[in-house]
Order: sequence, then structure tokens, then C-alpha cells
Amino acid sequence: MKLKHILSRASWGSLAALAVMIAAGSLLIPSSAKAEQLPDYVVEEFGTPPDMREGAVSEEIARAIETAFVQSVAQGRWGPEEQAALQVVAVSGDPRLAWLVSDLMRFITNAQLNAQLAGAAQELLQADLGQQDHWGGVTDHLIAWDIPAPPDYLRIKRAIFTGLIPGWEQIFVEGDIDWRLVSWGGVLIDDRAFDTTDAPCNCIPAADNPGVTSAKDATWLDGSDIVFGVEVNGEYRAYPRQIMEVREMFNDTLGGRDLGIPYCTLCGAAQAYYTDQMPDGVARPVLRTSGLLSRSNKVMYDLNTFSVFDTFLGHAVTGPLADIGVQLEQATVVTTDWASWKTAHPETTVLAEYLALGRDPDFRNGRDADGPIFPVGDVDPRLPVHEDIIGVVTSSGDPVAFQRGAALLALRAGEEVGFKNVRLVLDAGGIRAVGSDGEDLGSHEAFWFAWSQFHPETALWPGA
Repeated sequence: MKLKHILSRASWGSLAALAVMIAAGSLLIPSSAKAEQLPDYVVEEFGTPPDMREGAVSEEIARAIETAFVQSVAQGRWGPEEQAALQVVAVSGDPRLAWLVSDLMRFITNAQLNAQLAGAAQELLQADLGQQDHWGGVTDHLIAWDIPAPPDYLRIKRAIFTGLIPGWEQIFVEGDIDWRLVSWGGVLIDDRAFDTTDAPCNCIPAADNPGVTSAKDATWLDGSDIVFGVEVNGEYRAYPRQIMEVREMFNDTLGGRDLGIPYCTLCGAAQAYYTDQMPDGVARPVLRTSGLLSRSNKVMYDLNTFSVFDTFLGHAVTGPLADIGVQLEQATVVTTDWASWKTAHPETTVLAEYLALGRDPDFRNGRDADGPIFPVGDVDPRLPVHEDIIGVVTSSGDPVAFQRGAALLALRAGEEVGFKNVRLVLDAGGIRAVGSDGEDLGSHEAFWFAWSQFHPETALWPGA
């Protein structure tokens, strides 16, 4: 039967007789020792993690893994043999294997198979996930507890992901990336050639060399519409959120500089990276959406080399660009409303309406109202998960975050807002961060959950 549509006739309990309890010869790490390494708020929310294992798995468990997670995908089937293999995995006592269960669960639409996988994950994690979303609940626990990856993890994960959705063969490679945290975002990879903005795709379509208009000709925009404003060498451009929600990625040129501009609607973050002035012999990176996520942040890659970038931090983590240590410089993005931006910068250009493809989504205040819709594990409790912050990395490399709402009120009241040699200033109704001598520091707005995960040691402005 087809993997995604299998309706198993065997109950979970009846498969137990087919399984073999195997210690696997690996070392056991007591859960109490692991729990002591976790913040109190993690243990309070997710409970005590299970005993961990180290080392290789037994030959029998390795065969079961191959059957349940590699062969099942390659053959496109799920039957008694795969069910029996899953049960061997489930009773292995090795929580690391729950990562494989989570990876397969992400693609399964059949309720009965999903329940079987959830049962295996709960047994491996020794956790009762109750009525939580199966895949989300399992993965949140794995991330929060920092469960180690199982042996040979990347090969197995690659087989699952590329076997079910082609196009990622050059994405899933070794690098400075934690593959445990990478999941499917529900869309396909955008691998269209550069400057094919109008070419159809079953993906989130990036726009290259996008068309723009003057501010006075942008009559389709309301004054209250949110825009992301960018200035480079005295030239200004507004990127309306309605368009960014549709495209999520732009390869543009402004003020004589090339830019790659990703927007992660899930993180509330629009960022702008300079993509010119590369090392000798390296072409301008053409940024595309991979269709993958890492802790609910989009995973972008370079179309030329298939090098993956950490979207939030701007450095290459796999491929040829990672090998030479490419780190993209960040430009400031000011989040504001269209009326304020065009009043402050009447000479601004703005993306042309056609780029929205006739759609006007605005998920910011609806879809994410109950928290991140993809697993992120634990969140730093110093602020609410969706608190808007202004994030900046200082010239000395230290991350700093300011609560946007409180900072905006203070600035409008004429107060000084500064912390750790960072000073905030008003700009067209929004905020930018500058250094002690007034230099632009490349700040942007984001949700707290995203900023704090990618900058776990961030200093938080105490002025709120």
C-alpha cells in the first residue's frame, strides 16, 4: 500500500509480540543528570527528559531503522514488515530515535499511521503528549530537551525528505547546521533560474530585479499598510508586507548595491543582506526559499552553489560558500506604515503592485495569534513569544534586543533609548539602531521567540 495512505489492520498493541527488546550496547545517561543541564522553565513545561543513550545502535535496531524509515519511503509502502520494524524501534529504549519518527511524521497525512508513529515517539520519549498535535508535540519535546541525534542521522533524514519530495538532494549535505532542527515548511523548493520572477512554480516564488513605482503612483497602498523600508547610499525603497507575504524573498539592487531580502512571516522578520562584494571568483549569491524551516525560521539557499544560509544570522552553513566562510553584511530594515515612510522619504520607490500576484494576505495578527505554528521547543521566558523586538548585533558582536512597543513610546516622548553602546532612533515612524558614533548597525524587527533562539545569549534592554 502507498505510504501516505496506508490503513493498518493491525493495532499498535498487537505488534508488540513482533518486537524485540534490545539494549543496543549503548551507554545510558541518567535523566536526572540531563535535567540538571536544562533551564527550570523547560523542565516545568515539558517535564523531565528520558534517559539518554550514547554510541552505536545494535545491528537489529539498525535493520529496523532501515526498514521503517529508509526502505518504506524508497518503496512507497507501509505494511506489516514496516510496522514490526517500527515497534522494534519503539521499544529500543533509545530516545534519539524519536527524531526519525518526527521526520517521517511530518509528511504523513493518514491518521492511523500518524497515530502509530506518535505512539512510537511517546514510548521512546517516555512522555504522554495527550491531545497535543502529534508531530508538533513530539518535536517540541525533542527540541526543548535537546535530545541528541541518532547515529547516521543525516543520511536517514536525507532519504526521508528527498524520497518524499524531490529537489533537496543538494540541500541535505554536511555542514555547520543542526539538521535535527530542520523540518518541512509545507511548500516546495524554489529552484527557478535567476530573473525568472514571472515563471510559475509550485513554491513561494522569489522575485528578482522587481519592478518598482514612485510613491505618488502607488495608489493601491493605504497609509496604514505596513512596509519594510530600506535605505542604501541615499536611495530609499519600500517593500509592502502584502507583497512580502507572497514572495518572501527578493534579489534587488538599491543605491548601487546588490541585496538579498528574505522575509519570514513566521518570525515577523524582514532582513536585508548585501550580496555583492563577494570574495574573488564568487558570483553574487541568488537567494531562494528552500521550503524548509529551522525552528520556524525559513531556510534560504544560494541558487548558484546550493549553499544553505542561516537566514537569521546571514552566514553560509553548507556548501562552497560555507567552505570559504561567507558572512553577509546586514542592512537596516525599518518596519513602519506607508504614510509615515513616504512622508519622511517622498523620493522613495516602492515595489509594484503586480508582484503581489493578486493576493493580499496579512497573517501577522491572525494565524500566529496562539503562538508559533511550527515546533520551536522552549522559548526564553523573559518576554512573550510574539513580543515585537528590535534586534541588533553590536560592533563587538554582542546581540541586544529592545521591546519595540516600549522603545517606540519612549522615543516619541523624547526620551533617550540606549543599551550596550546601542542607541535607538526614530526613522519614518519606525526604529533603527545606531552605534555610539552614529553608525548604522543593521537592525531589524522580529518576534522574541525567533530572536532569542538564534541569539540565546542576547542582552535585553532593561528600560521597558
